[in-house]
Amino acid sequence: MNHQRSIGPKMSLVALALAQAFAGHAYAQQADANTVVVTGIRASAQSSVAIKRNTMEVVDSITAEDIGKLPDPNVAETLTRLPGVQGYRYGGEGASPSGSGSGLTIRGLAGQTASQVNDRAYFTAGAREFNIEDAIPGMIAGVDVYKNPSAEHIEGGIGGLVNLRTRNPSDFKKFTAALNVNARYNDLAKKTDPEVFGLLANRIDLGGGSRIGLMAAFAFQKSTGRSDSNPANRGPDFRRVVRGDSAEYASLAAANTANSTGQPMAQYVGRNDVSYLAPVTMRPVSSTVGVNTPDTSILTPDQAANIISTPGVNTSVFQETIMRQRKGLNLAADYRVDNSLRFYVEGNYTYYLYHQNYRFVFVDNGGNVQNLRTTAFPVTESMVNRNFNGGSNDVITSQRLLSGTFLNASLRPWGGDEHSPYSTWIGAGGVEWSPTPAWKFKGDFSYIKSDRKQDNRRVEMAGLQNEYWDVTRVADGAPHQLTFSGPSLSDPRNFVFNQYASGNFQTWDDKGHAIALDGSYTFESGLLDRLKFGTRYAHQQSLYKNNSWGARPLTTDGKGLAADRSNAILVSTMPGVLQYAPSNYMGGNAGYSGGYVVYSPDALLGNQVRNQFPNANIPDENSFAENAIARRFLEENTLAGYLVGEFTALGDRIKGNVGVRVVRTESKATGRVLDQTQATPTIIDNRQEKSYTNALPTFNATYSFTDDFLVRFGYGRGMTRPDLGSLNPSVSVDATGNYSMGNPDLKPQTANSVDLSFERYFNSTNYAAVAIFNKDINGFFSTVARCMTVPFLPRFNGAGSSCPSGQYLINQQVNAAKGYARGAEVSGQWFFNGADNWFKNFGVSGTYTYVKTSNPVNVGTAIAPVYITTPQPFASKNSYSVSGLYEDNKLSARLVYTWRSSQLWGGVNALNPMGSGYIAGYGLLDASLNYAFDEHLTLSVNGSNLTNKAPNRYIGEALSMETGQELQHFDNGRTFSVGLRYKF
Repeated sequence: MNHQRSIGPKMSLVALALAQAFAGHAYAQQADANTVVVTGIRASAQSSVAIKRNTMEVVDSITAEDIGKLPDPNVAETLTRLPGVQGYRYGGEGASPSGSGSGLTIRGLAGQTASQVNDRAYFTAGAREFNIEDAIPGMIAGVDVYKNPSAEHIEGGIGGLVNLRTRNPSDFKKFTAALNVNARYNDLAKKTDPEVFGLLANRIDLGGGSRIGLMAAFAFQKSTGRSDSNPANRGPDFRRVVRGDSAEYASLAAANTANSTGQPMAQYVGRNDVSYLAPVTMRPVSSTVGVNTPDTSILTPDQAANIISTPGVNTSVFQETIMRQRKGLNLAADYRVDNSLRFYVEGNYTYYLYHQNYRFVFVDNGGNVQNLRTTAFPVTESMVNRNFNGGSNDVITSQRLLSGTFLNASLRPWGGDEHSPYSTWIGAGGVEWSPTPAWKFKGDFSYIKSDRKQDNRRVEMAGLQNEYWDVTRVADGAPHQLTFSGPSLSDPRNFVFNQYASGNFQTWDDKGHAIALDGSYTFESGLLDRLKFGTRYAHQQSLYKNNSWGARPLTTDGKGLAADRSNAILVSTMPGVLQYAPSNYMGGNAGYSGGYVVYSPDALLGNQVRNQFPNANIPDENSFAENAIARRFLEENTLAGYLVGEFTALGDRIKGNVGVRVVRTESKATGRVLDQTQATPTIIDNRQEKSYTNALPTFNATYSFTDDFLVRFGYGRGMTRPDLGSLNPSVSVDATGNYSMGNPDLKPQTANSVDLSFERYFNSTNYAAVAIFNKDINGFFSTVARCMTVPFLPRFNGAGSSCPSGQYLINQQVNAAKGYARGAEVSGQWFFNGADNWFKNFGVSGTYTYVKTSNPVNVGTAIAPVYITTPQPFASKNSYSVSGLYEDNKLSARLVYTWRSSQLWGGVNALNPMGSGYIAGYGLLDASLNYAFDEHLTLSVNGSNLTNKAPNRYIGEALSMETGQELQHFDNGRTFSVGLRYKF
């Protein structure tokens, strides 16, 4: 436990107890001062400030205002109030971008954080991080985010360490019961869902300093939201405009009996209001000049002058109902023999179900456009190939398509369902022993089990033979406009069934255990105050299986849908399996308002589709065949030891610690490969082993200019191991013959981090802080192509290979480059405690973060990589959060606005920046209000996303190439909740 210092006479015993309980690493639960729980905004603020002030590392925290009451209905959203922390949202809630990982970006680094619960490593199946959207707010007592952890913390995240704190018996000095009941409503989905949290705790004194503590808590939470969007095409998407009254159009109509939709072109010959968007031949990728640019050498000057770009035009209609369900259980007990000996056990279980019903209408544009309009939109070489070959940055096209009616488009309605259940539980037990006042020891054993499944399936429809729609598009504003003219989209008689598809059916089965032994010795005098030491052994294993089965035609003969629909099954013949999409698509702001027919997502579950279509040869749900070659298995053992010395100097004006953590990692990765060196190719296991050792030194020091003003310095080396899938030693080949291989030899990314923070504490709640930081990162993972022989593949004899005879050109991730994340954080909090009027009940808090990141990306050739610098994914250069607070004896309220600038959405397209995507800057407004009827009963009202904003996506790259052209607009609606909290 870190040394404590005076934090002012107004510091409550509650906040002091929690600061002692959670600021240190190993022995926070020993003192009898750990008594009651935090209540109220001010008390929560006091506890968080005490943790920040008294912990030697760079840390920011949020503590629950009351039992079962974090400030927000989503843990990830709460964390975005902290300086340096940015979060991703999907479907109106804080989420992970890919369903795994924390979903948090800490100081510009995403997917590179470590996760813990009560100081123990915690992960979601298939990942190294815990998926923070699984977390249940009611179960959390607080969250600590360590920006630069010391050597005693478990390694694993160069971005930062997120430690979730649940409650334990030591938080309570007598019998305590709490029950929270909420109702939650989304105004777009128009659905109300329940939330329930309950807790029982007691401490039984046995006499002689001996006592037993017991605690049990449970939570159940449901939420229903909507995600309406209009995804479109990226890239420049060059097209050549050929007018219907031109000689070329007449020749095209004569040479082609039909255009790409099957409709005759001759009917438009001579019309000056119709144009054909002819495909454009592109220069070959192997060309040394003009990659991703039109090949104008085969065109006349007039034809070349009529080339335009058409990005963001091929808009489809997406409606998703997102249902989230969370269940949690927290059990804990301890037996304190006396003040020197304590035994404890605890268990935490979290179940999270991401359930999505989706209703899509894909629009396949016809080639002819009526009343085509364009607008200025210069596309330069830097936008499509980064002007890779140098020279002038020429303008390729100057106009883009703005609006028009696409004639004879075809539609493909989809009705789909995704079930993704996650379950994670961790059990732990241990002993804390202090044989003397100077010596303290702790032994802790934990076991974690985590499972995840993703089941995504859909039924696709198609229009009748020769049935088409005229689709009017306006690719401008937000959202883009889309209207349909033609057969009714809500009439089942206009559609036939096409196929039943398994998008994904995959499972992850992970588990692990850890044994940690920690100790410390406190010196009576000398430079060192305390010496900490410890060791930890951990085992983690992950098994991945894929049982996806592709698609099955839904026709009368079980064969693919015929162009003339001769084997089609009319949708209207099965009314019992149909559903109509909501008619408030995008709130009516996108032109078309919905109401189209799709296959009911609920009718996709189980064997219902198999029973409806006996000729489709759909496998039984209970016997989906495994895709054997996709299986992978990873075992990883780590052994770590640390030594940390805590020191003081200059009359306690300087306090700090210095230490080192040494960790040995041994991994065994097994992937499936097809051994083609045998007479009969056979699937075999490819097992690879790897080991490495990392030394991670740390140094933290705090100098107090006065009792209230301090400067903090921190240095640390951290590591982030490769994600589990990247270590898979399997080989795959795509349709074009390009081979790729996982790399079990990948080493961790490492970072040398430096922090400097200036902090002023005016009292127990009010403070201001400015921090600067720099992380130099080595070993970024980058995909390169390398020539190599592959033991289970025959010698390569293909023509045209750039590799030596017998070798394959293999795309593989390697530790190839260096990058950085650096910036500044400003944070502060002020309650007007000294005011003698009504203003004394108000307070404000805020944070601002500036971060600049460097993410190396290979844009060179396969053999000779060339790296450019792009921002880290999901990192905003600027972000801030501002809160207005009010609290008196009965009423408390909070209004929070959180804003972040543009961020790179996912990765980048190496050769074509316009093929990338970014999320434009946006802000969210949330509010909460609590009214205490008495000391037991409180009414709570919350509102999220009050201004109805969403993370809309655009074409291009954040910071380096922002086009302002929208790619996908979202509407998620507002969410409100009302509830009662009872505490005895």
